[in-house]
Amino acid sequence: MSRPIAIAALAAASALLGACEKEVEAPLDRGVCYAIGGNPDGSIKFNVVARNQPNIENCAAQLEGMRLRFLRMGGQTREISGAYQGNFIFLRREGIFRSQRWEGNQYLMLVRSGDGRLVIPGAVQTE
Repeated sequence: MSRPIAIAALAAASALLGACEKEVEAPLDRGVCYAIGGNPDGSIKFNVVARNQPNIENCAAQLEGMRLRFLRMGGQTREISGAYQGNFIFLRREGIFRSQRWEGNQYLMLVRSGDGRLVIPGAVQTE
């Protein structure tokens, strides 16, 4: 087998093995807000942040509060991830995004206003 064909075969086998990995799924527990952390073995761990949250926006606010408390204590993490009822939440500098899949497309849910508050996109008018 020639070298280019062997490399292509190896790349195809690697892609197939990657496709066999189990996809990360967000917990479906009703009203429970999770922060996502890592285990020493590299797997994802879901840590309960709050219970009885009525919607994903309240969960995002709980995660934002947690992020700010950690920063006040000297933490360096500015971006965190969470989960709520089967959805993933990503807190970024630009705002808060959500996705149904860990590796899927992320959709803007809340943006940061000029004074740092989280608001619905389009709620703040700029001149």
